[in-house]
Amino acid sequence: MTDNLAFLSAGQALAAFKSRELSPVEVLDAVYAQAERVNSVVNAFSEERREQAYAAARESEARWAGRGGGDPRPLEGVPTATKEEQPIAGETLRLGSQVMGDYISDVTHPVVERIMEAGGIVHARTTTPEFSAAAFTHTRLWGITRNPWNPEYTPGGSSGGAGAALASGSTILATGSDIGGSIRIPSSFCGVIGFKPPYARVPALPPFNLDDYCHDGPMARTVGDLALLENVIAGQHPIDPVSIPAPPHLTVGAESVVGMRIAWAPTIGDVPVEPEIRAATAGVAATLADLGATVEEISVDVPRADIFRLALVHFNAIMGPSCAALDPGTPGAFMPYIDEFLRRGAEVGAGTSYFAGLEGEAAIMAKVMEIFSRYDAFICPTMATYGLVAGDDHVTTSISVDGVELGFYFESMLTILFNINSRCPVVNVPSGIAPNGVPMGVQLVGAPYADAVPFRIAAALEAARGWWTTPAWRPDLVKELG
Repeated sequence: MTDNLAFLSAGQALAAFKSRELSPVEVLDAVYAQAERVNSVVNAFSEERREQAYAAARESEARWAGRGGGDPRPLEGVPTATKEEQPIAGETLRLGSQVMGDYISDVTHPVVERIMEAGGIVHARTTTPEFSAAAFTHTRLWGITRNPWNPEYTPGGSSGGAGAALASGSTILATGSDIGGSIRIPSSFCGVIGFKPPYARVPALPPFNLDDYCHDGPMARTVGDLALLENVIAGQHPIDPVSIPAPPHLTVGAESVVGMRIAWAPTIGDVPVEPEIRAATAGVAATLADLGATVEEISVDVPRADIFRLALVHFNAIMGPSCAALDPGTPGAFMPYIDEFLRRGAEVGAGTSYFAGLEGEAAIMAKVMEIFSRYDAFICPTMATYGLVAGDDHVTTSISVDGVELGFYFESMLTILFNINSRCPVVNVPSGIAPNGVPMGVQLVGAPYADAVPFRIAAALEAARGWWTTPAWRPDLVKELG
C-alpha cells in the first residue's frame, strides 16, 4: 500500500475495497485532499463534482459491503477525472472557451457513460486549451494549468489537466482525447501512461466520430490501470455507428518481450530531437534488448514538412470550420493560439485539396506499414523538446530544438504521424527525466488494431523500470506538499 492513498493504483484500490481494508469514501477523501494541496499551483480541474462523487462513493461502499445495489462493478469506487471536452448531460460544456457561455449539454459522452456504469466515480472534470486545439493548456476561462514536475512548464495538451491531475495525485484514473497527440503529449510531459487507441476502438460523439484523426482514450499511472480503463470504455456503442464491436480484452501480467522484433528510431524523418531525449529513447531500446527482444535501430523517411502540411490540411478541413461556426465575430474572442491555428490551416488548406491531402497521407501510411511487415512494434520519442513554457501562446515565440529553429511548435510533436496512421495503437510510457525536470516519453506503436502489442511492451518496461510503482517517481512539488 502506498504512503498516500491518492497515489494508489486502481488495482490496489479495488483490492483494498474487496478486502474491506479501505472504503471508496476514504479514497475519495484522500484524492480531494491531495487536490486541495496541489491545485493552487497545478490547476488541473475545470470543476469538481463533490456532491455527485460522494453520493456515488457511498453507493460503491454499500456494494462492496454487500448492503444492496448489486455486485461490485469493474471500476467500483475508483475516482476518475474526465476531460471537460467529454460532456455530461445536464452539466455545462465550455470547451475552454468564453464564447460557449453556460451551454448545458443534452448528451453524455459514451466514455463517461461507461465509466459511471462501471462504478467509476467521476469526481472532477479536467482542463483543456480552448477547443482542445493546442499542445499546452491555458485559457482565459480556466487560467494556466501547470506541470507538477516543473510549474514553469506546461503539462502538455490538450488533455493537460488529465496528465497534471494524475501526476499530482488529484485522481487515480483519467480520460483524454487525441487528435494530434493530445493524450500522448501530456502523458509524456507528466510522466504518466497514456493510450491512443486505434480509430473507432473507443466510441465517440458525432460528428467528430467520423474524423479518423480523433481518438478518445485512457490515461493512468500504471499499465494495468490503463488496460483496466480501456477495457471499460472500448467497444461498439449505438451513438457511434463507426465504433467497432468485440474489442480485445487487454490483460497485463508478467509480460515478456522475448522473441519480439522491435524497431526503434531516435526521431521521425528530419525532426530535430534534443540529445537527452535521443539518449533516453536509446535507453528504452537497450532495456528491451536486455529483456530478450530483438531490437534494431531504423530510420523513418517521412519529412516533417510533409507531416505538418498534411495535418494542417486535415485540421483546416474539419476543425477549422467547427471553430469558425462558434466565432462570434468579435476580434479577440478566441485565444491567440486558436487564431494562429486557424490562420495556418487556412493558409495551407488554400493551396491543397482535401483529396490531395488524402493522397499524401496514403503515401505516408505505406511507409509506416512497411515497418510492420518486418517488425512487431516500433518505438520513437513522443516529443522532440524538453518542454513548452506554461502560459505561452507560441504565436510570436519561436521554439528551438537541438539548435534548430522550428517554424511552429507543432513541429516538435512526433505524435501526428500516428494520427495519420490512425489505426495503429500507441502507448506512451516514460523514458526518463529531462534536464529541466520535466519527464520524457516514448511511443510504443503496434500494427493496426494490434492493441495488445504496445501493452505487452509497456508492461515489461514497467516491471524493469518501476515508474509509479515506487514513491521515488513523483514530482518534487508533490513531495513538498504531501
